[in-house]
Order: sequence, then C-alpha cells, then structure tokens
Amino acid sequence: MTHEAARREDEPGGGTPSDTGDDGLRGTRRGTRPLWRQRDFGIFWTAQTLSVLGDSFALIALPLLVLEATGSVARMGLLTAVGGAASVLAAVFAGAVVDRVDRRRLLITCDLVRMGLYGVIPLVWLLGPRIWLLYAVLPLCEAVGMLFAVGYVTVVRGLVGTGQLTEANGRLNATAAAAGVLGPLCAGLVAAWSGPAAAVGVNAASFGVSAALLFFVRFRRRAPDEQPGTRAGLWQDLRTGVSFLYGHPVLRSLTVLLFVFSFLTLGIHDLVIYHLKHDLGQDDGTVGTVMAAGALGTIAGALLVARIRRRLGFGPTWAGSVAVCGLAFAGLGWARDVPVVAALCAAFLGCAAMGGTCSMSLRQEVTPEHLLGRVTSAFWTLHYAAAPIGAAVLTWAAEEQGTTPVALAAGATCVLLAVAALFTPVRGAGRPVSR
Repeated sequence: MTHEAARREDEPGGGTPSDTGDDGLRGTRRGTRPLWRQRDFGIFWTAQTLSVLGDSFALIALPLLVLEATGSVARMGLLTAVGGAASVLAAVFAGAVVDRVDRRRLLITCDLVRMGLYGVIPLVWLLGPRIWLLYAVLPLCEAVGMLFAVGYVTVVRGLVGTGQLTEANGRLNATAAAAGVLGPLCAGLVAAWSGPAAAVGVNAASFGVSAALLFFVRFRRRAPDEQPGTRAGLWQDLRTGVSFLYGHPVLRSLTVLLFVFSFLTLGIHDLVIYHLKHDLGQDDGTVGTVMAAGALGTIAGALLVARIRRRLGFGPTWAGSVAVCGLAFAGLGWARDVPVVAALCAAFLGCAAMGGTCSMSLRQEVTPEHLLGRVTSAFWTLHYAAAPIGAAVLTWAAEEQGTTPVALAAGATCVLLAVAALFTPVRGAGRPVSR
C-alpha cells in the first residue's frame, strides 16, 4: 500500500490526518474517545471475539478428524494446503469484490455461509467419517473467509480512525487470542468426550452469533468517490493493488519476506499436533491445552505491540518478531516435555501476532480508503501464494524425516529472513520520534 504523498512512503504511521483526507480527520476526532467507549467498535469487537472462539475449535478439530481417520500428518498437511490454495485463489478477487459491494452485507453473508458449510460436517459425521467432505467444505470456507478477512481489514479504519489503528488491531487480536485460550481447551475436551466433529459444530454456531451482532454495527458511509459502482475489470483491479504495493518500498519488501515466511509456517499447527500425538503420545486434551497456552502468547504479543512499535519503530519490531518466531520454531522439534512445547508455541504465536498486527496496521495507515480492499487483496494473494505448497512440503517432510530436522530447518530460515529484513527499507520504516 502506498501513501498519497510519495515523500512519506517510507514513514509508515507517521502521517497526519490530512494524509488520509476527510476520513482521516473524522477518524482523528472519533479517535479521541477510548476504544471501549465507542459503541460500534465494541459490538464489532465482540462479534469477532466470538467468531474466533469458534474458529479455534475448528483449528484443532479438523486436523484431529483427519488424524483420527488416517493417522497421517501428510494428509493433515494436504488438507491445510487445499484450504490455503482456495484462500489464495479467493484473494485474487477479494479486494475487487470488497471495494465494489456494501461491506456490512458482505461480512454478514460470509458469516452465514460459513455457518452453513461447517454445520454440515457434524451432521454427516453421524453416519461415519467422510474425509472427502473436509476436502470439499474447507476450501469453500477458506475462500469465503478470505472475502471476510479483506472486508474486515477495510472497515476497522472507518470504525476507529487512523490514529487508533494499531491499538484497535492489537485489542482485536488480543481478545481474539483470549477467546483462543478458552477455545482450544474446550475443543480438546469436546473432542475427547464427543469427538472432533462436535467441536466443528461449535464453530458453525459461532458464525451465526457473529452475523447477528454485525447486523447492529453502523459502519462509516463511504464518500461519493468511494461508493460501489462500475469499475475496471477484476484483473485490472488486482493490477492496481499490485502496482500500489510495488510503488511502496516498505510494503514491497514486506511482501517478498512474508512470501517466504508463510511458505515455512502455514503448516506449523499440523506439525505441533503431530509432534504431540505421534512423537510424545499425548491425548486430544493435551493438544487443546498446548494450543491454549499458545493463545496466551498471542494475547501478550497483541497487547504489547502498540507500545513496542512506538518505542522501537516498525522495522525493529517486525524483524525482531520474525527472529523470535524462527528461534521458537527451531526449538519445537527438539522439545520432549509438554510444558516446553507449550512455551515455544506461546513464543511463536505471540511474536507472530506482533509482526502481523504491525503489518496490517501499516497497510491500513498508508492506503487511501477506496483502494484498501484491492491493496489488501493483492498483498495477501502474493503473501500466501506459496504457503499451501509449503504446508504440504513441511508435513510430508516431517512424516518422512521426523519433526526435529524439519522444525530446525524452517526455524533457522525464519531467523535468516529477519536478518535479511535489516538490509531492506523495512529496517528504517517508522523510526520512533525523538523526544
């Protein structure tokens, strides 16, 4: 994403309200109130927290369904890869769709569609395992989820204003992670008592609640030149987003670095679950507990990111987060004690939350409103383009060679990415202001 003023392209987060036009000015005025006192953000915040609570059930339940039926981590990774590929394909067009339609209706529709799709799984599973159904449902849900995710990014700035973006994103991520603490614990218990399919049913219900809450959120009206209408073709819209990214030195570098990072890490949940179940002989309840501990790390990272970014600047915060992710990933394959695995998961997910929040906030800060959907879509398309292949390769290698060498190689490469970032415009981006 680019700034409206080229001279400020390498200073993310440093713009004044005038950098974003009238919306930025309105957002600044609105942002004088604490986030907890802003009604619409509060409802939106609650909806997303509940949605993530349900999602955390599926995060554990779907891999467990595959592992229970096949015993293969490679098949787990293949399901992740198929879902990821559908997400990438949807990302190609998601931004153009989001910028053309009413975003509120889009978000509600996406939640209702996912409620229906995920709801089919526990019903069919009553007749017995149907692995093919997962390969049919998950790609559709991931594609719809990508539409929702792009729409989600585009509406946050309108809810809180530019000045509170990092804080708002941090709080959204923190409370989502808090729900993620309870979710994996409950998912592990539900999976142990009633089977993983029942946990997927909880996820379906959560989307229904989220849709109901979103109905009461009043999103900012778009300016006349931002209204949905006839635009150029979808491919032209995608090229617009890509051109925007290419013209911004920091975002151009981030896109390349995150392309590699996503390739290496998309399959990490599958790897951790396989390590716990296969290598360490743990049960479903332990898997849920470890994932809940990881979510605690996400809470910490999301709550600290705004303060750390203000102190260190964007570049050091982002690069440092990726470096710690790499170190934690490298240690996961060596860990033989469940508490150590849990601590490393917390470190990885906490720093991933910090880096992700920084990256998302930067894109929201520096992109004009009418391009935000297309730029986000282009960024995620390029960012995740190879991630599904990476998940399949990572889990196949773990099944063939074991989790230890695979985790070590992937983690070491992540550390090298953080070092490489220091030789790009990312290093000097958003330097803290001297006081």
